[in-house]
Amino acid sequence: MPPNKCGAGGLYFKVIQLIFQMHPEITTERLKLRLIQPSDARFILQGLSDGQVTRYYAVHYDTMEAVQEQMRFYEQLLQEGTGAWWGFSLKDDDQLIGACGYSSLEKEHRKAEIGFWLLPAYWGKGYIPEAARAIVKYGFESMNLNRIEAIVEGGNEQSEQVLKKIGFAYEGRLREREIKNGQYIDLIYYSILKEK
Repeated sequence: MPPNKCGAGGLYFKVIQLIFQMHPEITTERLKLRLIQPSDARFILQGLSDGQVTRYYAVHYDTMEAVQEQMRFYEQLLQEGTGAWWGFSLKDDDQLIGACGYSSLEKEHRKAEIGFWLLPAYWGKGYIPEAARAIVKYGFESMNLNRIEAIVEGGNEQSEQVLKKIGFAYEGRLREREIKNGQYIDLIYYSILKEK
């Protein structure tokens, strides 16, 4: 096939290239963030198969086959314009240590939901607040968001502390809102608004 022509596969590649140009790499003092790619599946499995990471997380995967569902989720967010997730590493290293991003993006209401996780070996060093702060800034400045929401499972005090640290306001607790592993769980809502 000539280089200037493309079939469905080539068109898909061009669309993905455009998406990656829309959401460029983000850097902070210690971190670099880039969109999650299909080749990151092993890293995503490493994180989302770890019981410490997924204790308060909505998903858990134990095999490469199973984690493909999460990879399709990341891809679908980009294709449909309903979010974007970044993997992040230390600035001087390409090895990913965590992930942070948006889902449930509603352009008409200029809002999205933020989420994040980090490999346990890197806990306690302030990497999640640093990454999340960068994503929030990017959401307000480059994605035209006015409101960013976070939904935290009851008991997940670490995530609540991160949100408070980066300026999110507590909005309320929905008691026994969902069932997880046969038990009712509370969901705690936080948000941050773009400064006027």
